Amino acid sequence: MRFILFVLLFLSFAYALGLVLANNSDIGVNLLFSQAPAMNLGLLLILSMTLGIVIGLILSLLLFRVFQNKWEISRLQKSNAHLQEQLNQANIAIDRQANAPTAEQAVYGTPAQPGVVADESDNTIAAKTSTISKTPRR
Repeated sequence: MRFILFVLLFLSFAYALGLVLANNSDIGVNLLFSQAPAMNLGLLLILSMTLGIVIGLILSLLLFRVFQNKWEISRLQKSNAHLQEQLNQANIAIDRQANAPTAEQAVYGTPAQPGVVADESDNTIAAKTSTISKTPRR
């Protein structure tokens, strides 16, 4: 990896040197509000290319950060939706367990709390049939 980086640096230096040597005429630069002194055309090309590369890298990093944040937001929204669905399923399971009849209600058909009558029909049936006992067998 270092070798590839070294080769790329050497090639860019050689290209810059070739630009300076091939374009050695002096030229004046107008910066809209001021006038820069006359400078070598090759050097001006290298400076403008370097400035363009630096600005491009900065903008690409900012743009990549924006895309990275969008990807993270969408991933978190999917995770949030998945967790919300799990929460809804858990609440449904809790409601089913809370409303499910207890073992006493399933076996004897009476409410789980003593002294609470669920229905008058249950009370009359329990009064007529005294053979059902709520005490466990021994």
